[in-house]
Amino acid sequence: MLRILVIEDSPVNMALTVAILENAGHEILQADHASAGLELARREQPDLVLMDIQLPDIDGLEATRMLKADPRTAHLPVIALTAFAMKGDEDDTRAAGCDGYVTKPIRYKDFLAEMDAVMRRRLAPASR
Repeated sequence: MLRILVIEDSPVNMALTVAILENAGHEILQADHASAGLELARREQPDLVLMDIQLPDIDGLEATRMLKADPRTAHLPVIALTAFAMKGDEDDTRAAGCDGYVTKPIRYKDFLAEMDAVMRRRLAPASR
């Protein structure tokens, strides 16, 4: 079980994401703005952050850069959750520091597989 911080401003998308994650046995922290999510990440130190890219206060790419620049949260893996699925969008999220990329609407098997892949990559160096 992971403690996962979901930063998502759409109530519908938040409800769907939380339902998928809780059904998979994870504990969920929720924020509907990037600034609240950044504070939760610093205070709660979740195992994983799911970051919407279009947020009302700070866009998700900038919020990811802020997480990665902060020594208290730089180690946290971040997966972009985004409706942006054009050529180059995934590259932009990776350049901002995201460790994974999931497009909306969420396809739950692909979503959970991407989470597993990101967490395996995060744990791989420690197990060597």
